[in-house]
Amino acid sequence: MTPLLTTQGLSRHFGGLRAVDNVDFSLDPGEIRAVIGPNGAGKTTFVSLVCGRFAPTSGSIRFDGQDITAMPAHLRVRLGIAYTFQITSVFAKLSVYDNVALPVQRTLTDGRSRGAVCHGAMEALERVGLANRADVPAGALAYGHQRLLEVAMGLALKPRLLILDEPTQGLSDGEIDNFIGLVREIARDATVLLIEHNMPVVMDLAHRITVFDAGRILAEGSPAEIRANVAVQDAYLGTTHGAGA
Repeated sequence: MTPLLTTQGLSRHFGGLRAVDNVDFSLDPGEIRAVIGPNGAGKTTFVSLVCGRFAPTSGSIRFDGQDITAMPAHLRVRLGIAYTFQITSVFAKLSVYDNVALPVQRTLTDGRSRGAVCHGAMEALERVGLANRADVPAGALAYGHQRLLEVAMGLALKPRLLILDEPTQGLSDGEIDNFIGLVREIARDATVLLIEHNMPVVMDLAHRITVFDAGRILAEGSPAEIRANVAVQDAYLGTTHGAGA
């Protein structure tokens, strides 16, 4: 299988800090890949390089065989890369519906008719369980529901690669269960790259797991292989952890 996404020697330095350090990475189409690691391991910086928020210091990124290393973020979105942020970035004063209608418009080629926009927006909201809150100002949603709104905004772009950064943060146990089912449904049509601190979610969802530590890949493997990896246990699984850079 030809990988959907690859990086070679990918690095990002902030002064003397090597936030991402010479990373070779490969992601297959249709895969659910989890990225884990301790605080400051480079996880969010890595996916920010993939989606174009940061430019790499060195190395290359290829998406579906195309070199996108120097491509601006908005063009990567058009290629099918969607990213939900670690910190919510919804438009607080706009309605839930309008937040999703905006990305829907970017996917339409039929003149952006009102009916097509409405259909796309409500379909995305229904998938994340927010259709009944369509008229509510986004800023009035509970934090966990704002996270789900961000996922709906990503889904509205009809991505080939959906990058989710700490998506279960703020969700109740029942909402997390629904989220797991949603990601499995998304993976029928798209590839999912997931940064997540909730280890039961990671172990339940991921086909494979990539472990970052100090800007480098410490280990990769199936959930069972990662759970049994002594180096991963020492660096991460045996520690108290949360969201990180």
